[in-house]
Amino acid sequence: MRNYFSSDFKLGILGGGQLGKMMLYETRKFDIHTHVLDPSPEAPCRISCNYFEQGDLMDYDTVINFGRKVDVLTFEIEGVNTDALRQLEKEGIKTWPSADTLDKIQNKAIQKKFYKEKDIPTAEFEVFDNKEELLIAVEKGTLSLPFVWKSATGGYDGKGVAVIKTREDLDQITKGECIAESLVPFKNELAVIVARNPSGEIRTYPVVEMEFHPTANQVEYVICPARIEEKVAENARKLAEKVSEAFNHVGLLAVEMFQTENDEILVNEVAPRPHNSGHYSIEASFTNQFEQQVRAILDLPLGNTESKVGGIMVNLVGDKDYEGEVVYENIEKILRMDGVTPHIYGKKLTRPFRKMGHVTIVNKDLAEARRVAEEVKNSIKVISK
Repeated sequence: MRNYFSSDFKLGILGGGQLGKMMLYETRKFDIHTHVLDPSPEAPCRISCNYFEQGDLMDYDTVINFGRKVDVLTFEIEGVNTDALRQLEKEGIKTWPSADTLDKIQNKAIQKKFYKEKDIPTAEFEVFDNKEELLIAVEKGTLSLPFVWKSATGGYDGKGVAVIKTREDLDQITKGECIAESLVPFKNELAVIVARNPSGEIRTYPVVEMEFHPTANQVEYVICPARIEEKVAENARKLAEKVSEAFNHVGLLAVEMFQTENDEILVNEVAPRPHNSGHYSIEASFTNQFEQQVRAILDLPLGNTESKVGGIMVNLVGDKDYEGEVVYENIEKILRMDGVTPHIYGKKLTRPFRKMGHVTIVNKDLAEARRVAEEVKNSIKVISK
């Protein structure tokens, strides 16, 4: 095995946001040398990596030149140039997850077709090349309301997704390729994080349950373990493994799912990186998702994915009425609470619903953890000066 620790080995990370920053906690722990590329001079990763470069993640030459400086390359955001990744792979630089895996995931229309091809249960859908095609289908009655509209590319944190219930709602739709998905009546939104290394070792984390903000279409609480029957949880974990193997993915894969009214599990979408639904693991798991990402991409033995204690994660997002230099109001109040840990991402400017941090609440009693999570949510405010 290659010596990664306290050596001249270099790990490259495309993207310098909060996911990269939290991964750097782990590379620091293991003394692994890191290079980070990000378009922002104030990227959260800048303070923690060994070498920082400012540059466009979609620019072929920038990604190629950056990738040639490292031994293994990974990413913390899907919006990267896959042609550059493919060329780097040809040159012998290991890129995990691979360009091939990322190509199937970057575009939601391709991702959904892939599920159909691989016999992975997912909501019924139709692909449209542009907004005009979709509007014509509604006019003709071949596409009926209600449905879920998703932009094929560029959607994140609730953007690029809308539930279309009325004709007026069609005004929200942006131009470009998109999908219209059947509205699935579901009991729960669930997620499973799968870790897989190049040797094929695979492990899943416990199923988590996601509670969403009613208007922002963002996760408000992540609850682990999900409050569901054991058989449903087992089916969800098995399906997540099937999805990981279908993509032939290496690293972490967050598989978001619906539990339908009759307990069928449908795959909604995936993210090939550490994910919001795994943040609870920093305090609650034997091996947190960021350490697991490092282990997986370096082909090290995977760590124990089980939880030591019940965990709930609350997202800290910018208050809808504030924009500007950030202030975390009442943070002292939550620091006094037992089992509560805030994580601040290092973004200096807040804006409505921008992810600025998260808070984890751990407790042996999940109901008590959920009660404290509510108190945390109502106490801390992300405002501006």
